[in-house]
Amino acid sequence: MIGYVTLGTNDLARAAAFYDALAAEMGIARMMEWPKAIAWGRPGGPAGLGVTEPFDGGVATVGNGTMVALEASSREQVVRLHALALELGGSCEGPPGDRGGGFYAAYFRDLDGNKLNAFVTGAAADGV
Repeated sequence: MIGYVTLGTNDLARAAAFYDALAAEMGIARMMEWPKAIAWGRPGGPAGLGVTEPFDGGVATVGNGTMVALEASSREQVVRLHALALELGGSCEGPPGDRGGGFYAAYFRDLDGNKLNAFVTGAAADGV
């Protein structure tokens, strides 16, 4: 159902470096670029992610209760993505761990304060 998700940024170059690194860890690259926006994903693949300076020229702000979930390939990748986000200047919103029901996740914020998580489900969440 979801085609892509876009997050606002107040510094496109800074956001690009942050998301380039996360995307590289996930084996994904930039698929589109405009002067005020960049999108990562695979054409014809699952939902992509974009960052953009607000169209109205205003300040990008964080949605309260809004979160983007990045599907990882393994528990180990969840741990790596969380650590990478923190190394890049993001902040921790919940360390990697079992959240119950076959759901393993880690939560973090990007450099603009947008909340994300990296997660796996099923056998990958159980470490199988």
